Amino acid sequence: MIPKELAKKIRYLQIYTSKAVNDSLAGEYESVFKGRGMEFEEVREYQVGDEIRSIDWNVTARTGEPYVKLFVEERELTVMFLVDLSASGAFGSTRQLKNEVAAELCALLAFSAIKNNDKVGLIVFTDQVEMFIPPAKGTTHVLRLIRELLNFTPRQGQTDISTGIEYLGRVTNKKSVVFLISDFLGEGFENQMRVLAKRHDLIAVSVTDPREVMMPNVGLIQLEDAETGEVVLIDTGSAAFRKQYKGLGSERQDRLRRSFRAMDVDHIEIYTGKDYVVDLIRFFRTRERRLQR
Repeated sequence: MIPKELAKKIRYLQIYTSKAVNDSLAGEYESVFKGRGMEFEEVREYQVGDEIRSIDWNVTARTGEPYVKLFVEERELTVMFLVDLSASGAFGSTRQLKNEVAAELCALLAFSAIKNNDKVGLIVFTDQVEMFIPPAKGTTHVLRLIRELLNFTPRQGQTDISTGIEYLGRVTNKKSVVFLISDFLGEGFENQMRVLAKRHDLIAVSVTDPREVMMPNVGLIQLEDAETGEVVLIDTGSAAFRKQYKGLGSERQDRLRRSFRAMDVDHIEIYTGKDYVVDLIRFFRTRERRLQR
């Protein structure tokens, strides 16, 4: 039995994300993520204006009348969600934790995918792979993914993005669209991301809380690192400290952006407390314009 509170969350997500998909995202998704190529559908009689290259000479010879081959785009894709749900994601200064936003993003993108008849799969990792759900189609499958994400409790608290990437490489041979969703607080994953980006269509989705880049003046506060357990006392009343904190946060974000550009990896920046549907649509439209050049 699913706990009542969890069932309510799943139902809310299904309604909210389905509305967003129907209103805004489905068309954007389809225009950006194309199928794997062209697939033969049927032959029909030649019509004025048809390309000579499309003539089916075997059928033409057999019938004595010119026929052409018709092709349709083979749309089916495999979409993999590679999701970091380590302890640093259990933080939020807005109404949602980073991990909750990550789960909603997966739901939104997964419903967009199945609306276009694509398969979706899930890998959840911390500093080890903690869950793998193979790709499949259908609403029931997506609801299972959402349930697992919302109900997930990590066995380990720390992060190793490389571990998740390497596991994906072992279980997925077919070229896929891969959404790597993380706060990217870990290090040493760049080489593995470069390799992954050469084999798959990789999109990095960074989830950041506003307090990770800017600290308000709230006096003395005690902070604990969720992954290491280290506790520090800081004075947010100090203007010098707030300036330094903001500088370090901005520098980390800039470094991450430069790193993804250098790897030629698409990047979606998501901030908790903001409407991420707008950010997703902006990304899809920017990418579509780039692909059309």
